[in-house]
Amino acid sequence: MPTSASNPAANTHSVTDQLVSANRDYASGFSDPGMDARPVRNVAVVACMDARLDLHAALGLELGDCHTIRNAGGVVTDDTIRSLTISQRALGTRSVVLIHHTNCGLESITEEFRYELEMEVGQRPAWAVEAFRDVDQDVRQSMQRVRTSPFLLHTDDVRGFVFDVTAGLLREIDPRS
Repeated sequence: MPTSASNPAANTHSVTDQLVSANRDYASGFSDPGMDARPVRNVAVVACMDARLDLHAALGLELGDCHTIRNAGGVVTDDTIRSLTISQRALGTRSVVLIHHTNCGLESITEEFRYELEMEVGQRPAWAVEAFRDVDQDVRQSMQRVRTSPFLLHTDDVRGFVFDVTAGLLREIDPRS
């Protein structure tokens, strides 16, 4: 059996190991905040999964203020509608904030990505990439998908924004432009 001295990999911890260790530290000082699953501000935020977006800090949110739904591009997909429907109908949210951002990776790939995957693994994914060229237009499309969903109870307070990853500012998108 190799020792840690003869196996340098034995001395390294994976990123997941580091996260689990950080969780132990977090849990050691944790006390149940006694919160309900219903967001205090009755808002759901749909945003890109990009690691440069610290949504709570950027929006002045605290733990328990909102539901956060993130995916590649922050686009409104069927699964996003599923989450928003549960958020509204079971957990009381009434407002929806959509946040895309500048320099998004979905602007640099195309739907051809699905076909490349098919060639590599022998099966085309059932999901769409939802790539886009115009971030403002994609925010408008996402707002429209929310506003026209028959499953959502509250579609009157839906607003869309583009977050500038270099300035940290939100720019609101007019749904009619």
